Amino acid sequence: MRSLPVTEAPHPRGSDLERLPAGRLLARLHEGDREAVRAVGRALPSLARLVEAAAAALGAGGRLVYAGAGTSGRLGALDAAECPPTFGVSPRRVLALVAGGRRALTRAVEGAEDDRAAGAAAVRRARAGARDLVVGVSASGTTPFVLGALEEARRRGARTALLTSNPAARARTGLRVVLETGPELVAGSTRMKAGTAAKMALGLVSTAAFVRLGAVRGGRMVALAPASEKLRRRAVRNVAALAGVGEARARKLLEGCGWSVRDAVDRAARPKARPRPR
Repeated sequence: MRSLPVTEAPHPRGSDLERLPAGRLLARLHEGDREAVRAVGRALPSLARLVEAAAAALGAGGRLVYAGAGTSGRLGALDAAECPPTFGVSPRRVLALVAGGRRALTRAVEGAEDDRAAGAAAVRRARAGARDLVVGVSASGTTPFVLGALEEARRRGARTALLTSNPAARARTGLRVVLETGPELVAGSTRMKAGTAAKMALGLVSTAAFVRLGAVRGGRMVALAPASEKLRRRAVRNVAALAGVGEARARKLLEGCGWSVRDAVDRAARPKARPRPR
């Protein structure tokens, strides 16, 4: 009999959860959150390599593609969805392949994760290629949909990586990041520690990659897409702070540059500078 992945093992502190009052129960569950944070901290060297790979792919005109099932797939979709408004990147440049498709974003699609061929087909539909980085996200590291996606991506010449909470995962990938969160307090419920750690890791990777690509200056977004009033106000504040001008002047600069924060800051520094072609 095959041994269970550590993500399925019982946690020694989970045997009496049902007997705890609400306050103590929450405190016990919150211990898992702290374990997730520590796991991400231990994985920073591996995550740094993943950041460099993501920045290289995006900088060369390629894509960052997440592949996952269940919670892992939804977390990939969440991170991908946040990149366009935050970093001004096309939705086609950071995307998520989720087992079960779009309906799996809001409900469990049982059995979808077991379809290895569907993972490969999703990568083919996305036309992954040599300029892309495909990151499989799987707490156990054994999800068939994810393994199928990674195999097909590798066959098509894409660079591959696996983000997992199972140190024993043996998927063939160029990069492997292990978030050693250990057993869940509710055995097998990887939406808890493993999911929390994966959410942090994905946010770190995408943010750091776009920082490396120049989307952030002085801790402020310079490539954001100001498609709402809230984001336009943020763009004004960012230009005012980075260019050292008042908000009225910042708004005029933005209006003259098609609301490009980066171009507005550059124009403030060089008044005769023309906006870059978009």
